[in-house]
Amino acid sequence: MAVDLSMPVLVVDDYKTMVRIIRNLLKQLGFENVDDAADGQEALQKMRDAEQKFGLVISDWNMEPMTGYELLREVRADDGLKPTPFIMVTAESKTENVVAAKRAGVNNYIVKPFNAATLKSKIAAVIGDF
Repeated sequence: MAVDLSMPVLVVDDYKTMVRIIRNLLKQLGFENVDDAADGQEALQKMRDAEQKFGLVISDWNMEPMTGYELLREVRADDGLKPTPFIMVTAESKTENVVAAKRAGVNNYIVKPFNAATLKSKIAAVIGDF
C-alpha cells in the first residue's frame, strides 16, 4: 500500500529553526500537511484535539517543559494515540537514550545533523516506501 503523502505530520521542536528545516525536508519529500508544536504538551494537546489523526510524529528529545521522551510515553499510554508512528530526533546518540526510547515504543531514531535522504529512509522504515 502506498503511503498517503497528504496525511498530517506533526513536527515537535522548541527550536523554530529546526522546525523549519524538518518542515522543508518533509515538503521536499512530498508531504503536504505538516503541523508543528513547540513542546510535548502542545503536541499532546494537538494530537488529542485533531479531527484527523496524525499519521506521523517527528519529535525532538530535549524540550521544556515536556520532553520528547515524555511525549512519547504519554502517546503510548493513550489508547487513542498509541498506534501513531513516532520518530525521535536528538543531537545526542547516547546508547541509554536510544534504549530508553525503544523501550518506550519509539518507531525510529534520528541523530542530528541529518539530510533529506536520512529522513526519507527513517520515515520509510516506519510507514513504508513512498
